[in-house]
Amino acid sequence: MSHTPAETRRLSPLKTPSSLSTNATTDISAALTALLADVFTLYVKTKNFHWHMSGPHFRDYHLLLDEQAEQIFAMTDDIAERARKIGGTTLRSIGQIARQQRLLDNDADFVTPEDMLSELREDNVQLVSLLREVHDLCDEHNDVATASLIENWIDEGERRTWFLFETTRGQK
Repeated sequence: MSHTPAETRRLSPLKTPSSLSTNATTDISAALTALLADVFTLYVKTKNFHWHMSGPHFRDYHLLLDEQAEQIFAMTDDIAERARKIGGTTLRSIGQIARQQRLLDNDADFVTPEDMLSELREDNVQLVSLLREVHDLCDEHNDVATASLIENWIDEGERRTWFLFETTRGQK
């Protein structure tokens, strides 16, 4: 059975040429996909807490979480596109995010502002740890471009952690 040129293109795998080995592409794109699931999880949780913030520091906390959510969301396209650039694939659905995420959701009806900020602080600490693991994998495969992106995300995550720590310092 012969295919038209359009059918042939549609049936072709999403294979982007890469100078990385097949093992590197497989390992790094899988790690980036899991990382992307966690970044989406942290983004949604940060927005959730932003939307449900209350109390005397509402405006400051609301603005802080909005700023942090924007920064977290900005990572998503870069992570997904990096997985594709090196010849891999990435997330395709919310269901895949739910299956791969390591950061936990928070569906509670009410969370105190202090608990919101503390939980986000710990999530950012965990995200930085996961970023370091992916960085180590990139080093192992000599993928300096992905490692370079991750270094900036580690710095951003440490800054978010610092701000959340300082915001909750001295609170019970």
